[in-house]
Amino acid sequence: MSSAALHNTDVPAAVIAGLGTYVPDHLVKNEEIALRLGVTSDWITERTGIQQRYVIEPTGATSDLAVEAGRRALESYAASCAARAEAAGTDSPGSAPEEIGFLILATCTPDHTFPSTAPAVASRLGLTGIAAFDLGAACSGFVYALTVGAGLLAGGAFKAGLVIGADACSTIIDHDDKVTAPIFGDGAGAVVIRAGRVDEPGALVAHSLGSDGGNLDLLVIPGGGSRQRGADVPPDPATSFIGMQGRLVYRNAVNRMSEASVAVLDRMGWSPQDVDCMVAHQANQRILTATAESIGIPSERAVVNVDRVANTSAASIPLALADALADGELEPGHRVLLAAFGGGLTWAAGALIWPELTVAGHN
Repeated sequence: MSSAALHNTDVPAAVIAGLGTYVPDHLVKNEEIALRLGVTSDWITERTGIQQRYVIEPTGATSDLAVEAGRRALESYAASCAARAEAAGTDSPGSAPEEIGFLILATCTPDHTFPSTAPAVASRLGLTGIAAFDLGAACSGFVYALTVGAGLLAGGAFKAGLVIGADACSTIIDHDDKVTAPIFGDGAGAVVIRAGRVDEPGALVAHSLGSDGGNLDLLVIPGGGSRQRGADVPPDPATSFIGMQGRLVYRNAVNRMSEASVAVLDRMGWSPQDVDCMVAHQANQRILTATAESIGIPSERAVVNVDRVANTSAASIPLALADALADGELEPGHRVLLAAFGGGLTWAAGALIWPELTVAGHN
């Protein structure tokens, strides 16, 4: 979006108007996995900042997480609509299911390779018949999906949409791998976005997206796709898990999130000191700290909940938003910077003023 568009209130914008999150009931602390990995719980915490994570039950799947977060986001949206109507002295402007025209599910752990998981999620939420599709941008997926949703609203064909980030990362890691097993957890977060104006609180005003497929191998699941099957390579269980080159991922994550964030701040006309709350992808504590320092944002303004939920991929940012609200770190009127990095490689950043809304959080 151009700088001129930022000051044009007639430009359509996607306004966050509902937020809901969910993590599974099964809590796994470091102590439970440290012995199997041949390390200590402190070793995990020192290297990642993570102390625990939530994991789906053996019969669970990503859609289960997405449905619960989506349901809560719709409840949040209905409450926000009612509050707006009461403040304006009018009747409620309609129920959430009637206004939702699309559902975008950001995930790298779909229920099936084929078909997309989003239509099943929409159906279970009572939204049968709407546009629904998956978006695969790994840990950057939520911000990518927000941006795509903003484009759909700008076209004028939809009043509102549901954007969900959900991943069951425990299903795609080797639980005996010291590199990846301690890092990932499961969860989901969802927002309702409605068509609005760029000068409204909650409007995603500026964004920056990028990718680098030349570094695909830094973070990849080698097996299971058409590349392996087309080469007639026999299935190998070892290739069905995430492989990660940690040091190079770290370097790219910090650099790319910083670059995208600076670009967004420039478009907003904000300095790093203007940011009240930086909500970055919760990859690990070191990446969060280094990214904030690289941008010039005080570390105390960078939201951290990776210690509680670990790396939840596409669910990471909405889960962090909900925790920041619960902890009092995020308040209506705050200038918020979103930043993410994931496999692909992909990265993304966005900016908004946080709105007043009711949140239905984790469990």
